[in-house]
Order: sequence, then C-alpha cells, then structure tokens
Amino acid sequence: MILSNGLMFASLALDFVNFASATDIVHYPPKLTNLNNLTFVLNGIGTPGIFNSSITPDFEYGMYNWCNMPHVRAREYQTPSSAYTLKYIEIIQRHHERTPYASNTFFKEDIRWDCTGEGPVYYGKGTVGVTDDPTVIQWSAYTNSQNPFTNSVGPGFVGSNCAFLQITTGGLNDSYTHGADLRAVYTERLNLSTKADPNTFKIRVTSNPITSQVSGGLLKGLFPDSSDVAALIQADAFDSLTASYSCPAAKSIFTAYTTDSSNWTEHLVNAAGIYEELDEVSGIAADDTAGWHTSFDHYYDNLSAKQCDSKPLPCSVNDTFLCVTQPLADTVFRLGNYEYSYYYRDAYNSTLFSALSYGAWVLELVGHLKEQVEGTSDVKYFHNVAHDGSLSPLLGILQISEMVWPGMGSEIVFELYEKNSSYNSKSISNFFLRVLWGGQPMQTSLPFGTNSSGLLDMIPVEEFFEYVHNTIGTGPELFAACQK
Repeated sequence: MILSNGLMFASLALDFVNFASATDIVHYPPKLTNLNNLTFVLNGIGTPGIFNSSITPDFEYGMYNWCNMPHVRAREYQTPSSAYTLKYIEIIQRHHERTPYASNTFFKEDIRWDCTGEGPVYYGKGTVGVTDDPTVIQWSAYTNSQNPFTNSVGPGFVGSNCAFLQITTGGLNDSYTHGADLRAVYTERLNLSTKADPNTFKIRVTSNPITSQVSGGLLKGLFPDSSDVAALIQADAFDSLTASYSCPAAKSIFTAYTTDSSNWTEHLVNAAGIYEELDEVSGIAADDTAGWHTSFDHYYDNLSAKQCDSKPLPCSVNDTFLCVTQPLADTVFRLGNYEYSYYYRDAYNSTLFSALSYGAWVLELVGHLKEQVEGTSDVKYFHNVAHDGSLSPLLGILQISEMVWPGMGSEIVFELYEKNSSYNSKSISNFFLRVLWGGQPMQTSLPFGTNSSGLLDMIPVEEFFEYVHNTIGTGPELFAACQK
C-alpha cells in the first residue's frame, strides 16, 4: 500500500521469515507528519526545530534542538505516584556538540575554525607513585609545509588546530549541564553521593574518543567530587553500544530498502536541484564517489556543525557572493530528518534491521533489568555515552511514533520502579518500566503501554521483556539470525 507521503509500506524482498524465524517481529508504522512527508520536506519552509543554539527557552523546552536535545530536568520531570519506588535507571545518550567529521568538510572551507586551548586529552595513568599523577597531554592539530603529502588531501579548514572530530567547548559545557540536571533529578531518588561509587554506578563509552570527552564533562556535573572514574568499553569486534559487531543480514536488509529501493532513491532524484546548489558552493563534483550524493548526511553534518557553533553558512572559495542560504540549509535539515525516519521507522523492514543491528545492546539492558528484579545487583545507575547510530536503531526497536535524527545529547532513559506490595499490581514481579525520551514518557506505535496507547509509562516490566523476546529473541538466536 502507498501512503500519502509517497512511502511504500510493503514487504521487501528480504522478509521477516528469512531472517528472524526465531522471533515474531511486527512492524508498526510511525505517525505521518511533516517529518516524513516528502512533499513538505522538499517544498516546505523552516526546520524541524532549533539548529543554531544550544539554548532552548524554558517555555519551549522539549522541542527538537539539534545542537542540544532536551533531556531529563527537574523543572519538567514528572514524578510517578508515591506507590512506586525508583530502583534503577539506565541511560543511553548521544555525545554532545562537536566539530564535523573530516570526511564531511569541503575540500577547502571558506572560514577558520580555531581550537586554541581546547581539544582531546590523551595520556596513560597507573595506580602508584608518579604513574598516578602524570602530566596531562592535550592534542593540537598542525601542518608543516615541508611535508610533501600535506596537500594530497583537502586542507578543509585552512590552518586549523582542531581535530575533526572533537567535542567543542560548547559541547563540554552542555555535557556538564546535562550531568548536573540528571543529578538534580536522581540524587535523592537513588541516594547518589557526590562521588561516583563503582559498586552502584557504571559508565560506558565507545572507542570513539568523543564519548570519553563528553563523559568528562557529564561526570563533573553528575558527581562533582569525583576526579577519577573507570569507564567500561567493549572491543570494536563485538561492541554492542556502537553496534559494530558483525551482522551481514542486517546490512543486506538495509541495502535492500535503501540503495536497491526506489522508495529511497525517489527523494534523491527529486532533490537533484538542491544538490546542484550545494555543489556549486562546496565544489563537490556531481560524480563524487565519497557518498555526498547517496544521502544528505555529509551536507547535514557540515552545515549543522557550523550553525551550532555560531559560525556562518559557507560561501564558495571561488565566488564569495555564492553562498548557502538559510532556506537551503533548512531544506537540508528537513531532508536529513526525513532520511532517518525512513531508515529506522518508515521502511517496512526497518524494525527487523534495527532488531538485528542493535539487539545485542537491548539484550544487555534486559539482563540489567532482570538483575534488579531478582535482587542480584547493587548497581543503581548505568550510563552509556554513544552515537546517533546507537540511539537511532534503539528508537527503531522501540518503534517510536515520530522518528527524528537524534541530535546532540539525545537521551533515552529506562526507569525501573517497584510498586509497594500494599497496592494492587498488574505486574507479576511488581516491577514497572518507564521509558523517557526528551525527558518525557516515550510515545510509540506499539499496541501495548499505558491503556494500550503505546505510551511507555509505568508498564509491567514483563511486557517489555516479552516484546524484546518476540522482536530480538535470545542471544544465540540473534547471533544466528545475523549470519543468515
């Protein structure tokens, strides 16, 4: 069937039966909004939210802010009934504001990007004597004209001492505020100290250094008296947080509904004129092979990173009067959100793709929740610092009703509550789960939840366990499905 926004929700060549025989995956389509309406995306005006500031006015807090997404804050936090006691939280968030990836910079940028005094810190640390307090080493990028290979790649931001990629000063400030806001909400509810207790608190990062950079700012706000905290990390070969484990089936499914599908290529064809305008400014060739024209990811990152850092939109280095206009940038931002909605929610097999590609992390989450229900773990708080490529498939698995491209600092919070035994309970274990997105209970397209509305607000935790089992299966079943 073809819906009014031009997206086809029909089974593709790679179906659930072939790749998930051990599970019972059902795809529940998202809401139809301007986010996934291609006609509006191409011809509308404005952006899905804020793209030029980390600050969202209090009266608008909760709206989409690419530069600094809404998160749990005391001002907006909704405390459940006194019949419930918070036992455990697990948070997964995207890193905060950063410089663009080097692969997303133009061959030569028309502006400077200076990082004097700010940048990644790298050094080893031991446990005794001088090894316990080494000199801090902070990187500062540079070039040397005597190196004949310097000009074999584009200079990007000419003469910059920044790393592309690194968290900006603004991103570190946002990280600190994020941590402080979480502390204000959960200190009393979980009896948190001013120092991180490794027995009750865990933090996990990925091998991408920007997640550790964000963790430093976050932890300063969350545990102000902590100076050393051990961060958990898995090897890239099987890391569930970045979804870098091998899953050929997931890749095949994704290719089938993107590169090999007219449902995907339709928007690229219709956006040919937009690409022409952007290429005139950037100098990117129309026959580029680096992916600038297979999605709007590159242009989106380039333009949004500049605007979040209060930098001007780019102009051509050959014609300074030829610039990316704000309406053109706004169109790119609409297209980027359209693409992520298609990737993770609109495409019929997107739920299957998400379940395969991010199922391992969800199984770990379920394990943590079951430990709490069984009373076998002292951990009260587990925090994961990750990427948009982590939160997106998780939102896909949860089948959020309105999918966006998760902006900087996006967070999903899993709160596990125990209900006082003196109250009637619909849960066998007396434990209930609330899932927060943007600081509020998440609205999904699922047929269960509060009053079967899809709202993940104080649902019996067994419902969540059953859904995960039906969607992802067991660990061995997920591993086997990935190899098909």
